[in-house]
Amino acid sequence: MGIVNKTSKTILLLLFVATNILAQQTTEIQLANEYYGQGEYEKARTLYEDLAKDFNNITLIHNNYYFLLLETANYNDAEKYIKKLIKRFPENLYYKLDLGLLIFTEEGENQSDIYFKNVIDDIKYDNYLVSITADYFVNKKLTQYAVLTFTEGRTALNNPYLFSLELANIYRIMNEKDKMVEEYLNYVIQNPANLSSVKNTLQTLLNKPDELQSLERLLYDKIQQNPQSEVYSELLIWVNLQQKNFYGAFLQARAIDKRLRSEGSRTLNIGMIALNNNDYNNAIKIFSYLIQNYPGSNNYLLAKMYLIRSYEQRVRNTYPIDEREIRNLVNDYNEFIKELGVSRNTLEALRNKALLHAFYLDEKDSAIAILEKIVETPRANPEIKSKSKLDLGDIYLLKGESWESSLLYSQVEKSNKEDDLGYIAKLKNAKLSYYKGNFKLAEEHLDILKEATTREIANDAMALSLLIKDNTVLDTSDVALQEYANIELLLFQHKTEQAKLKIDSMLTNFPNHSLTDELLWLKADLLKKEGKFTESISLLDRIVEQYGSDILSDDAYFSIADIYDRQLNEKERAMEYYRNFLTKYPGSVFIAEARKRFRELRGDFDAREQLVN
Repeated sequence: MGIVNKTSKTILLLLFVATNILAQQTTEIQLANEYYGQGEYEKARTLYEDLAKDFNNITLIHNNYYFLLLETANYNDAEKYIKKLIKRFPENLYYKLDLGLLIFTEEGENQSDIYFKNVIDDIKYDNYLVSITADYFVNKKLTQYAVLTFTEGRTALNNPYLFSLELANIYRIMNEKDKMVEEYLNYVIQNPANLSSVKNTLQTLLNKPDELQSLERLLYDKIQQNPQSEVYSELLIWVNLQQKNFYGAFLQARAIDKRLRSEGSRTLNIGMIALNNNDYNNAIKIFSYLIQNYPGSNNYLLAKMYLIRSYEQRVRNTYPIDEREIRNLVNDYNEFIKELGVSRNTLEALRNKALLHAFYLDEKDSAIAILEKIVETPRANPEIKSKSKLDLGDIYLLKGESWESSLLYSQVEKSNKEDDLGYIAKLKNAKLSYYKGNFKLAEEHLDILKEATTREIANDAMALSLLIKDNTVLDTSDVALQEYANIELLLFQHKTEQAKLKIDSMLTNFPNHSLTDELLWLKADLLKKEGKFTESISLLDRIVEQYGSDILSDDAYFSIADIYDRQLNEKERAMEYYRNFLTKYPGSVFIAEARKRFRELRGDFDAREQLVN
């Protein structure tokens, strides 16, 4: 019994001593780390040297102690310390790498190069060791050795795609974007499920035109080597869409649809994107191809409807607008509806036909009858009914019956709360208040719309709100703004001659007013639509020269290029203006479109088409 008690006391005493020693060491480690963090290196070093005598402390102090020695150029002490650790722990790769770092710091890259390469050679057959070695080099900003580690491991393990994502990230750090892109392609070809993730990453990283063009060239090379690769084709579609080269995207989508026998689904999507971006010429080519090649498919109906809509876009944007062409479009819609019958699939075509009657043929009653028929169709979905009500509201505004318009807009707003259609309805009501000169009520609507989820609606709301604020703060009478709002209403109602007279009157009665550039813009647009292109360009030039820092300057400059390109067919002048635009307005919302049109006129996309075919 006495012996047992004596043994227990001894054990307790030893535990007490060990605990006190551990507590003391922990306190010393904390103190040493504080000294190191505060830059008091001598005090820290004294404590670390004492703590290093016990190997149990090494993992807790090593990084700070070793780098303190390197930072203070105590290379001899650092060498003795690290070699002692390597001798004691010969399997610890980190200590071997730390010795290489000492050689690099003291003697330079030439001396450390051989050492590091020997370490890499020793571990290159072990996947795990390759990864931790490369991570070490990345953390120490020796990225060239991290690249070498992965590439040597890739060769040793006989897998050319190994470590692709890791290498892509390192090249990203090194800002070597071509190599980074190559590795992302290596990665995604082995992991097709991550294609969307890679697209998102590339969209963030490749923000310069030449970078996208470099990726485009690389993908064409890859496709030439591996024409059956769906991944490369999908990425090339994406790159072309980033550059707004819709025809280039179509060529790739067409090839994928043929291979997968998907009845033109990808191709249809490209056509719709082209149409939404007002590239109606390419949209026409794409939808015509679908109609010709997939007549019995589920996509035939949509392609036929969107083809008519593409022609409509082209007619609407070719000035002056030819009424005969509008009549032809109405006939196209009639034939389409006759072929398929009035159904939920053709109601959109009916709606488009109604808008032609209202806004281009001055046949408002016919338009109203068609739209009311859609609203009353039992099988019509709620969305097209709401869109038709908004159209009806616009047509009543054409007729000057603003009360009916407000009623219809409010109905849509109420039935589509928090939806895009509800926001559109609220914006239309805000404009209605603006037209009437009730600027305070308009602003109340617009303040809510600034938070709309759709960027286009929010931007429109912001633009109108700024117009009201800018022209009511100094001019408390609101006379000029009321005149301007009246002009905009006349333009909406297609009363162009009255609008022109009022624009000229305002330019005379309110010289040098803040609305002058807006008035010049409206008049230039009117002249363009009348086919008076030289006069329109003259006014647009005046905006650029007199209001170079104004928000309308880039709009005016781009419009000049557009007139030379799309209306006058003067390709060389258009190229000159697009080229200058890229330099003059690098932050403009039109920059991508200007670059795309310049490349089209230069023939870049034609060369790509020949390469694909």
